[in-house]
Amino acid sequence: MRVILLCLSLTLSATPSWSQEALGLAAPPEVADSGLLQHILPRFSLKTGIRVIADDTGVLVLESGPPGDPVFARDGVIYHLRIGEDAKHERFRDWLLSDIGKRTVEGFAPETGAPFSAEFEVAAVQEEVVVDGDAAWGEELSMTHCGRCHVIGPQNRMNGLGSTPSFAVLRAMPDWSERFEAFFALNPHPAFTQIDGLTLPFDPERPSPIHPVQMTLDELEAILAFVSVIKAADLGAPLQLQ
Repeated sequence: MRVILLCLSLTLSATPSWSQEALGLAAPPEVADSGLLQHILPRFSLKTGIRVIADDTGVLVLESGPPGDPVFARDGVIYHLRIGEDAKHERFRDWLLSDIGKRTVEGFAPETGAPFSAEFEVAAVQEEVVVDGDAAWGEELSMTHCGRCHVIGPQNRMNGLGSTPSFAVLRAMPDWSERFEAFFALNPHPAFTQIDGLTLPFDPERPSPIHPVQMTLDELEAILAFVSVIKAADLGAPLQLQ
């Protein structure tokens, strides 16, 4: 009898403790009808003791696009999982994104249609930068403050320094807005640039080597507005190294 009780005790201790309330997972019809959820959810529950069931009104939501975490794909569609601020939700998401979860998804063979894949590429979406400011005034300021070194546009295309990128080239860079917002801190600008209320005065022992560039934050905002609407230069395809 003691042996039987001991075996029963070991069995119970090795079994995950089941959550009292199941988490519902809502999914698009093409996922729900494929049989994938019936394949992966019991395996997750068995592994963690957290019960997740397919439920159209579930707090966990699978959708065929953002927002959410991309978890698997099928026929070119990347499905995203939206979760709440709950440790059990995070556990389910982390399991889906783990090697075991990925293998479980890819181990499912649907009766019809393409299989699901846990390996895919998510295209980066570049957010459009919207700048408030007077673009026309910004163009004038750019010529006044920056035109001595940078080509601003056709009006001074022959006057810029050859070693200095034009505004159109800078505009083509993915981080153009950050570059312009903090230009006064990027070399060589700190040596001759003053932004009212933002930069420190020049060291008397190290005065500006050229006529200083002095502007206000409103003027900087106007320059950003101008740069945001100019046409970016076509930099061509990246160089291919052999």
